[in-house]
Formats: sequence, C-alpha cells, structure tokens
Amino acid sequence: MNLDEGLQAFVTEAGELLAEMEAGLLHLGDPAAREEAVNAIFRAAHTIKGTAGLFALDYIVLFTHAVESVLEEVRNGALPLEPELVALLLDCADQIAAMVRDVERGGHGDFGDRCGPQLAALHAYLAPAPGLADLLPERVLAAAPEEGRWLVSLEFGRDVFRQGMDPAAFIAYLGRLGRIVALATVADGLPPPEHMDPLSCYLGFELVLETAAGAEEISKVFEFLHDECTLRLLPPGSRAEDYQQLANTLPLHAAALAQVLQAAGLGTVAPPPQPAATPVAPAADVADGAAPALLAPAAGPAPARGAESRTIRVDAERLGQLINLVGELITASARTQMLASRFKDAALQDSSSVLGELVEQVRDSALQLRMVKIGATFNRFQRVVHDVAREIGKDIRLVLSGEEVELDKTMVERIGEPLTHLVRNAIDHGIEAAGLRRQRGKPAQGTVSLNAYHDSGSIVIEVGDDGGGLQRERIHACAVERGLLDPEHKPADSELFALVFEPGFSTAAQVTSLSGRGVGMDVVKRHIEALRGSIAIDSAAGLGTTVRVRLPLTLAIMDCMLVTVGASRFAIPLGTIEECVEYEQDGARGFVDLRGEALPTVPLRALFRLPGSAPRRESVLVVRHAGQRAGLVVDSLQGQCQAVIKPLSPVFSGIACLSGSTVLGSGDVALILDVPALLKQLQARPAGNLAA
Repeated sequence: MNLDEGLQAFVTEAGELLAEMEAGLLHLGDPAAREEAVNAIFRAAHTIKGTAGLFALDYIVLFTHAVESVLEEVRNGALPLEPELVALLLDCADQIAAMVRDVERGGHGDFGDRCGPQLAALHAYLAPAPGLADLLPERVLAAAPEEGRWLVSLEFGRDVFRQGMDPAAFIAYLGRLGRIVALATVADGLPPPEHMDPLSCYLGFELVLETAAGAEEISKVFEFLHDECTLRLLPPGSRAEDYQQLANTLPLHAAALAQVLQAAGLGTVAPPPQPAATPVAPAADVADGAAPALLAPAAGPAPARGAESRTIRVDAERLGQLINLVGELITASARTQMLASRFKDAALQDSSSVLGELVEQVRDSALQLRMVKIGATFNRFQRVVHDVAREIGKDIRLVLSGEEVELDKTMVERIGEPLTHLVRNAIDHGIEAAGLRRQRGKPAQGTVSLNAYHDSGSIVIEVGDDGGGLQRERIHACAVERGLLDPEHKPADSELFALVFEPGFSTAAQVTSLSGRGVGMDVVKRHIEALRGSIAIDSAAGLGTTVRVRLPLTLAIMDCMLVTVGASRFAIPLGTIEECVEYEQDGARGFVDLRGEALPTVPLRALFRLPGSAPRRESVLVVRHAGQRAGLVVDSLQGQCQAVIKPLSPVFSGIACLSGSTVLGSGDVALILDVPALLKQLQARPAGNLAA
C-alpha cells in the first residue's frame, strides 16, 4: 500500500470539500438557500474530519471538530448567523486549507500557536470553553526531542505481498521522518530457487534513521502491516552491548547489522556465537565485509525488465471521451444496419453485420478498460475498522468477500464515501460493547462484513454486522417525536428502517467525534440514488444488521430489449428480463397465470397513459429485481439493442419509472425503464396493480 497515494487522495478530496464549504458560507446571505447551505458546510467539515482521522492527522481532526460543533449549534438554531460568525468560519476554512497544504508538503502539523486564537474564538460560542491544552494532544504541544540516530530492524512476514503491501513503500515513507543514513537488505531464510514462492516475501532490513521523531512516530509508519512485520528499535545513544544482543537474537541479520552500524559510525558487532543458517551472500563476500550490499536511501527495488511496458496510466477524462465516442459509434452502426436491411443488398447486409460485431467487441473492450475489482476499495476499510474500533474501545474484525467482483471505475470512486459512512455506523451503532456481548452469549470480538455479488444485471454490496440490530421501538419513538410518523401507525420493518435515511435522524444518546449528529445516512442515500441505485436495511434484534446497496454495473452503455407500445418505444435492461410469454387476458385483472403462479402485470400502455387500443396479441416480459417479479405487458418485441444511456431532461424528473433515454439507429428516441423503481411502486400499490 502506498501511503503517499492515500495522503494525496485526502488532499484532493479535502480541497474539493473546502471549495464547497467556502461557497456555502458565501451563500448564507440568501434566506431561501440558508438551511441547505448550512447542511452542506456541516457535511464538508464532517467528512474532512473523518478522513483526516484515518491518517492520524489529529490536529486537523481536533480543529475541524471545534468548527463542526459551532456549526451544529447553528443547525439547531441556538446560534444566529451573524456576520462576525460567518467571517470566523471563513477564516477557519482558510486555516483548514493551510493544514491540508502542509500535509501535501510533508509537514509535521505544528499549528499549536496559529490555531490558538481561532480555537478560542470558536469556543467562545460554546460553553464551557476549554483551553488550548485540553484540545490538542500532548505530543503536538510538547517540544520535539533532540535529533539522533535510531537503529531500525525489520522482519517482514511471508504474506506481506498477498496483503497488497510493498515493503519498499514503507521504507520510503519512513524517510519522511528524517534521513536514512544506511540501509541493508537481508533475505531471511531464502530457500533454493526451485522452492521459492513468487508471492512470498523473504526480505528483512537493517537501517539507521537520523530523526527527531520518537519511537511512537516511527512505529506508526508500519501500522498498516499489522501482523506482517516485526519491528525492533534501538534509540540514539544505545550501548554496544545492545547492538550485540540484537545480533545474537537475529543471527541472519548480523552481517547486515554490522554493515549499517559501521556505515553510520555507531560501531560494529561481532559474529553471533551460534553460526547462522545458510548465508544470504556468498562466503567470500562476507569475509570481505561486502555482504549484504548497502543501498542508497532513495533507491528502491529494481523493476523487472519489461515491467513498465505491461501497464500504462491513462487520464480518466480521455477514457470518458473514448466511452462517449464508442456510444456514438454504436448508434451509427445501428443506423447502418437498418439502412442495409432496407435496401436488401446481400453484400451490404453482410458488411454491416460484420461491422456491428466489431463495434460490439470495441464496446466490450472499452467498457472493460473502466472495470476494476472492488477488492481494492474493500481493502481500504481494514484501516478504517482498525482505527475506529481502537478509538471507541471495541474489538472488531473485518470480513471481506466478493473482492473479485468488477465494477465501473466511476462507480467505485463514487461509492467510497457512502460505504465509509455505513462501515463507521456498523462499528459505532451496530456492534455492542464487549461486556454486553458476553452477557448475550456472543464472542467479545464483533464482526463487520463487506460482501459484493452480481444479481440480475446489478451489483449488490452488503455491509453487515453481528451486533444488536436496530432498535425498532427507539426508531419509532424518535420518528413520532420528529413528526415523521403518526403515533397510531404501525409501520412494517422496511418502512420504519427507511426512516434512518431522513436528514438529521439519529437515535444516539450522546454526540461523539464519530457519530450522533444525524449526518451521514441521508448523504448515503443521496449518493446511491445519484448512481441510479437503491438501498435497503435488514435487521434482526440481537443478531445484527445488513445494509444492502444495489448499483448498475455501468453508467454508460447497457444491453436492452427494445419493445413497442403503440407509437412509443421502450428499452428494458436485458439483465432484468427472465423470459417472454404470450399475454392471455383470462383470469383476475392485473395478474397472469405463469405456470400456476399468479404473476402481477403492469400494462405499459395504462402506466404511461398512451393513446390507442391494445392489439389482439400482446406479450409479457417477466422481469426480476431483488427477488421480486412482475410482468410488463407490451404490444410487440423489436429485439435486442445496445442502449447508450442519455440523461433525461429535468422535465421528466418526476417520472420515477424512467432512468434515461437512448437514441436508436433510426434516429428515434426510446425511453429506458427503471425496473427497480417500477417494482417498488408495484409492491406499494393495493392488489399489486401499478396501473390502477
């Protein structure tokens, strides 16, 4: 894992959020948009604080938490939005931006003196107002220790590569704490070449680091490795006996240890009393004191020959332009095939058919370029679960499955923030304290799971926990108190659990730096719906909760079945279609007999109030989504087509059963049906008749 890339992602995201924050502060003068602006500012500060916590940027977390607390008072109406307060918040946004720029430059976050006046001004709006020493950690306020040379001894586990970790990246990141004076590699227990596993790590390192950092800061560099690294540190001023004891403990590291100590001017060590195992370097080299070879601090492992030619980095904007052009090519190819069929020229029809097949292959290849495995996104949450669980004092493990499932890169990038909120909520709200879990007969260690799988042309991502489940009575009481439910109404579980996605809805007893402010779940739902997805909650008291997110595989192109209803044409995603049967109008209104099963039907003519009468023979397309089935009654089937998805005009935003449109080869426009939304409405209608 490259820590520099993670920090760069934080810097980029924080810059965007700060721009939103500043824009919201500048629009507070508009009374009509004030409430949404305050919510947007609060969400930006909340997200910056949460992400900064993942990288242990405590000074950003604490400062932003103070800003967030003042904004909470504004949201609750306890503080008026006076010009002085707006000016202070703008100043604080500038201060957070300065902190982020310091992170980008590799600074150490020495903001104690500069943040003092702003923190005092923020806490003047709150009661009681703690002092600066109560807000910043002791290691930020304390003076840095005297600079010296640390001996760092590293042994990496065999599975470090399988965990997606790069030892060289951690050593390079260690160099940010100071200067690596000497570095030597050790191939610990290197087997014969024929027995080597290319996925196993056999490396160890001995290095001398000149830094003013302490043992805690040095050890934090390797937190990502968890159990895949053994770290030993000897501080500046250590005795010769300490170095010799380390050499005796690690006989295979003795030669490397002697080499780096001599290069750094810290002395040397004698060979250990016990002869070491198979030496890493030839005996002649050891006798000459040349093994293992010293590496320059900035040098990394030499890449294999030809490795650079196997991959190429492409700007995402260029890739998006390629997808758009492929979409236009599909439309042009469809028109060419239609014209060839009209002129009935055999050679032209054959040529257009070959062209259509090639275009389809180009489409599949172009879309495959944007498909990435979701496992990389899932793995990010290992650190999230580790840090958040430690923060709140819980023992929690993360279980991942379905990492091989592929999803459009655009979807992966935009699903990260909603998943973060869901995982943090599972840890904080879902998993009980260890004592309570023991009382309930559960293991003290809680489990949070992330799972992904394909279902009916969609990808399903599940965030689950084995906690206490949602508290139905508490949610109901909170909803009644806020006026979201009538006290006499007895909602179903699905209806009640959906209320947690309402803005500001929270059942937390107290506000912490992790949750309790009623922010997050409404943002999750908004992000999911913006991706043409849906979200639902299943929960069982005492057993746990599962949040299920359904997303389309791509936002660009999909295979559809083209149907006609009167003079209108509709495209139905092929992944949702199970079969097609002839429509028989005998039986109950709104249902059809499908091999002894009463299947609810939706006549598209009645649903969209299209003119004209139905033909004598109609067809029923059986569609499925999330375990629910229905039959769509259409006039005729026109065959399969590739739909290049175009967004609908805002005029059609109120029609829930449409997800977009596509241009056909004839130049006509076909509307793309939103099958999940259609089935959801069908389920809510009496007697299952959506057209009624």
